[in-house]
Amino acid sequence: MHSIPIRDPALHPQSVVSNVISIRDLKAHCASCSMRELCLPIGLTPDAMRELDALITIRRHFKKGESVFRSGDRFAALYAIRSGSCKVSVPTEDGREQVSGYHIMGDIMGFDGIGSDRHGGQATALEDTEVCEIPFDRLEELCDRIALLQHNLHRLLSRELARDQNQLLVLGGMKAEERVVAFLLDLSNRYRERGYSSTEFVLRMTRSEIGSYLGLKLETVSRSLSHLQAEGLVKIKNKAVQLINLPALRALINERE
Repeated sequence: MHSIPIRDPALHPQSVVSNVISIRDLKAHCASCSMRELCLPIGLTPDAMRELDALITIRRHFKKGESVFRSGDRFAALYAIRSGSCKVSVPTEDGREQVSGYHIMGDIMGFDGIGSDRHGGQATALEDTEVCEIPFDRLEELCDRIALLQHNLHRLLSRELARDQNQLLVLGGMKAEERVVAFLLDLSNRYRERGYSSTEFVLRMTRSEIGSYLGLKLETVSRSLSHLQAEGLVKIKNKAVQLINLPALRALINERE
């Protein structure tokens, strides 16, 4: 049996038997995944879950800075984040990187490649990250037989479209500090949905990457965060963020309306 090196044993101590683990042990199991209620398996019968498990046979590990897929790569699969986080960026005409997405556990990446059969952006791990690779041609075949699975796929596509639309509203209708607040509140909601703290989390993107995502300069992001901290609304130490007053932060967005 072929084997591959462990990239970060500390993240998966239960799998460690030596310095290698077998490909069989890397097989994804949707039924035991803590993110299943946000992903494709939600509501599936045990039989349908087993068929989905048989389809998703590869779980990949990426270290910080490694690419899950690159712009221009042939589209063949979707990638469900089991742990960790990724940014998606697209190259601009002048050679810069424009961050277009910030994905955490429970998110699925790669929808951009469905229409053109090529990925338009590059997905990069922001920390040690584990993803389930979902072969899209086999997923389509399974969706033809399992109506609820097809519904779940459409629901996930709709969620991505809604997030993109919300991002356009943020960029088009909010001032700089409001964009930063909206970004923090969005993360708060997403972590709460996943069963994690909605008030304490780590920002894996740099200030520069957050600025690119929000259409702001690095200095503007830093200044906005400093002002929110001076007002006692947030507490920031390096990449760790604590939201001190969620109602007041929400009011900053609501007052604009």
